[in-house]
Amino acid sequence: MSQITLPTLITSVRLLAVPVVMADLSLSLWSPWWSVLIFFVAAATDWLDGYLARKLNQESELGRFLDPLVDKLLVLGPLMSLVQAQVLPAWAVFLIISRDLIVSGWRVSGGAVVGANIWGKIKTIVQLSAITGLLMPLSFFEGEPPHALLAFAHQLAMWLFWLSVPLTVLSGVIYLWPKPHEAR
Repeated sequence: MSQITLPTLITSVRLLAVPVVMADLSLSLWSPWWSVLIFFVAAATDWLDGYLARKLNQESELGRFLDPLVDKLLVLGPLMSLVQAQVLPAWAVFLIISRDLIVSGWRVSGGAVVGANIWGKIKTIVQLSAITGLLMPLSFFEGEPPHALLAFAHQLAMWLFWLSVPLTVLSGVIYLWPKPHEAR
């Protein structure tokens, strides 16, 4: 049976959004709102592919491998751009990258792909929400002064980012901590 299912196809399309967002963030190809929109839609499909996989009984090893990998690329690419733009400190993004590399290595080292736990899912939601807000420009149209609503959204996104840093570390520790049934 082929592992290319509708949920896996959605995950693959989400992967294609990453270089589009990164190209726009690096080269300013379009209005910054396009990057926000593409990122938001890609982030929203993270929920959709998981829901469909469970609802349609189409969970697969490929999907369990690709989904967290694509999540990491979707998160880490824009975070690195925000470091480059001096919006976020490199040390905080380094913690996030380190946790993700360690968990990814651990996840596949045992042969079977282990899915994310609830803390990893919460961490991802908080990160995606923070990045969406941080990618928003401070004005609705280029050349306008900052808008109060967008400034508030940016501040809220910054709070979410700082919440995501300890959540990222915590979710990694919980993921790696031996479960009672795994102790030998």
